[in-house]
This record gives sequence, structure tokens and C-alpha cells, in this order.
Amino acid sequence: MRGYHAPVEFSPSEAALLSRYFTNLDRPVFALRNLPEVVKGALFSRYSRTEKSLRRVLLDEFINDPESGFAGIAASHVFGVGTPADVDDMVAVKRAEEFYERVLVGYGDDSVAELAGAHVAVERVSTLAAKALEDSRIGISPLEKSTRYVRFDRPGPDGRRLYHRGPELSHPAYEPAADALFETFSSLLEPLTTAIRERFPIEPDETDRAWKSATRAKALDLLRGLLPAGTLTNLGLFGNGRAFEYLITKMSASELPECRALATDLHRELAEVIPSFVKRAVDDRYGKPAAERLVRIRTSLQKVARRTGGEAKPGVRLLSFDADAERKVVQAALYTYSDTPLDSSIQADPDAVLEALLGGRANRRQRAPRALERAQYEFEIVANFAAYRDLHRHRMLTQERQLLGTSLGYDLPPALADLGMDEAFRRAMDSATAAHQRMEADIGPALAQYVVPLAYRVRWYFRVNLRELYHLCELRTTPQGHPDYRFVAQEMFRLASEVHPRLTRYATFVDKGAGDELERRKSERRWDEKLRTLGGPVL
Repeated sequence: MRGYHAPVEFSPSEAALLSRYFTNLDRPVFALRNLPEVVKGALFSRYSRTEKSLRRVLLDEFINDPESGFAGIAASHVFGVGTPADVDDMVAVKRAEEFYERVLVGYGDDSVAELAGAHVAVERVSTLAAKALEDSRIGISPLEKSTRYVRFDRPGPDGRRLYHRGPELSHPAYEPAADALFETFSSLLEPLTTAIRERFPIEPDETDRAWKSATRAKALDLLRGLLPAGTLTNLGLFGNGRAFEYLITKMSASELPECRALATDLHRELAEVIPSFVKRAVDDRYGKPAAERLVRIRTSLQKVARRTGGEAKPGVRLLSFDADAERKVVQAALYTYSDTPLDSSIQADPDAVLEALLGGRANRRQRAPRALERAQYEFEIVANFAAYRDLHRHRMLTQERQLLGTSLGYDLPPALADLGMDEAFRRAMDSATAAHQRMEADIGPALAQYVVPLAYRVRWYFRVNLRELYHLCELRTTPQGHPDYRFVAQEMFRLASEVHPRLTRYATFVDKGAGDELERRKSERRWDEKLRTLGGPVL
């Protein structure tokens, strides 16, 4: 290794071996590499119970322990050398898993399951099921296919439209209505794109790539409301073992057969890479009883809940807030620097404290301090499901939604009416409404969600602290954002500002304007500038 000086702790041969698995051997901060997740988890679990350095633990208790199965793993990760033909890496990993089991049993610490994780791809899953997979607030990071940049109406290899089908959805109204929604989407996309490009012609300082990308994104934004909730999407998940364990349990308890099947699929695949972490998700002692309890809770509450229907206009309501929030934020801001209890009476000028705490933020990535978490708000929102799909990504707050249906009405993008393309949109919505009503009566409201287009409204609530409100509203009101979720974020901030003007006045990166007519134009130009800076092609 160029520039490397082996510390006294390791012999030259040990250093040469360890250099494959660590970014450095002579500094106190280093990263792990070329190690399976199971080995990382076992390594850290042992690390917490020993005085040895992490590098020494790997060397003494893994590499040099014949029972760990590490020899096969090491052979398959030699730099510059292909994996030997006689080495079965999966067998080696399995032996390491068995070794890890002994470590886990020895220390009995569930938090060890947060020290290793896995990447999982989930493809051809409905938008409804994707929301269930993405609902975990801590421990899982999802990334989903975008309706703004990707066409969802292209048929699959069998020529059929890509939406979820299953025995539970054999209702005669489902497929004709879903097909009609996709047909309408496809028939409108090209003429709508042409009309948008005529309204927003390319500008002298704009590349053809940027113009086409921005206008295409505008067309897809306007039509995404036609996509039914059963539309198939792809997503990637990265999570730690504990989070995946609970996700599998929750999915196992879902009312949707698709989600229950995904629970089985997730467990099977994760058992190939982190089996020790997900073993309890489906076992008879922990996983199954936990899933059965979730089912009992849902069944019991469904019996007493009311479903009355009735159209609702899109909007945001502030249901509750802490009238004493300003004093609490000031207390929290001073707490670290004082020696008094949190609830003690502190004589300080709130304006001076808030200026010291929040003044001078240069951009929204300079996060608001933790003291703002003492201010709490609860909002109820009515907006279309496509906007919910975007805002659902803010998982650190508390949120729950009601079932998607057609009773609250739908949002027709004004630009479609301006371009004379609203009639086809309305016809598709009416057809979907009729299908939904038939399905709801015959197979129940949960399964009937699959046919509901994303333009239909749904009701949900957010319980959020002021720190998260800063983040959400500054991010989701940027001019390039979709106008539907921009409206929600702007309303949330407006309502919070009315009750706490001094606390919210430092959220200077909340955009309260109408936004750009061609939302992606400036962003695409900035992307061109980045490409030029990086020396890439700009077409």
C-alpha cells in the first residue's frame, strides 16, 4: 500500500491481510470493506465486549478461528485475484452465520441487529404495497421509481398494462377500469407534451436536453393522477436487521394479500444474506404472535370505526399546537449551556435567544437546531394520493392515512383544462369511480383501493415538531416541486406561522410564491451547468 506504515500492533503479514478489510490500519477512524454483512454484525457485537481494537478482533477471533468459516470468505476477496474455483463463498458465509449465532446468543443484545443490514430490490409491486414497504420511520431508507421522470404506461413483455393482478382482484370491474386509465394516460401524453412545448418554447440559453426533460416532466406531472393505485413500481430498500425484522412482521399482518406475499418474499431473500437478523420475524415465539396481534387490533377497530363518505376540498387544518412552545424552545436552547433544570424559570430575551439559535442560516441544508423539537403541531390534510405519495417520504414525523377511495373527490390539473384536454381525464375518473363503488361493495374497501387513480383525495394527519416542519416546508416548497405538495407544505407553514410567528420567521427558505409554470426548467439548467463543470456532454 503506497504511503502505508504498519503500526507496531501488527506484523507485516498481518498488516497485509488486514489491509483488504479496512481503509487504513494506523488511524483511529477507518471504514470496513470487502466483508459480508454477517461478518460486520458479528464483528461489532464482539467489539462491544472486549478491550481489543476492532482490527485485532477480526484477526484473532474471525480470521484465525477455523470455526468462523472466514478462510473461504478471505479467499474470495483477494485484491486483483478472481475467486478460486474451489471456494464456495456462500458456504463460507453460512459458516460465518452459524458463528454469528453463537455470538448473538452469548451477548443477547437486540441492538446488534442494527449494526449490519442489506440492500433489497422490490420490483413490479403496486403503489399501494410500495407505501406499506416505505412506511417504516427508522432503520430503512427507500428509493422509489419517480412518476415525474419515468413513463408508467408502457406495457409489459406480455403486452398487458403494468398494474397489480391477483386472485383477490378478479372482480369484473377492475381490469377494464385500470386499462381505461392507462389508455387515457397514453393517448394524452404525446399531444400534451407537444402542447406544453408550444407554450414553453426552447430559450436561447437552454440546451435541447434541458428543454425536453423539463417539458416531458411537466406532461408526466399533469397526467400522473390517472395512474391507478395498483400501478406497478420498483423500489430499493436499505435497512438494518432490526428494521427489516419488524417490517416483515407488519407486512405479514396486512389486509392486502400482496403485502402478505411480499413479507414471505422479503424473509426468504433476507434469510440468504442476514438470516440471523430476520429469523424471529416469522417464528412461533415472536413473529407470528406479533402479526396475529396486529390483525386483532385492526379487526376490532374496524368494527367500531365509522365510514360516512362525503366530498372534501383539498386543504390543511391545524388541529392542535403547544401554546407554550416559544418558552419551551428558549428553555431548550439555553439548557445545554446552563446548570438549571429544563423547566426552571429562565429570564432571557426570547428574541435574542432565537436570533442566536437560528439567525444567519445561509441555506436550508443548515439544519434547524434540536431545541425546535419541543414545539409540536398536529395537522390534518386532504390532498390527492399522488401528493401523499411524495409527502409520505418524511418518515421521522408521526403520520397515518385513511383508506384511499373516491368519496372525497379528485383534483383536475388546471393546465389540462387550459389546454382543452380535461374531458378525457374526467371520463377516466368517472369510469374508475364506478368500478371502485362496485368493488368496494363486493370485495371491501381495502382491495377496492387498487383501482382508485392517484388524482383522488385522501385524508391523513401529521404530528410534527417545528424542527421537522422547517425541513419539510423548506424542502417541499421549492419552485421546482410539484404544485400539489407545494400547496400542502405552504399551508402547513402558514398555519404554524399564525400561532408562532417568532418561531417560524427564521424558516427563510420556505418559498411562499406560486412556483414556476415549467417547474423543472431551472433545475435542468443547473444540471447542465454541473455536467459542464464535470466535463460531461451537454446536448
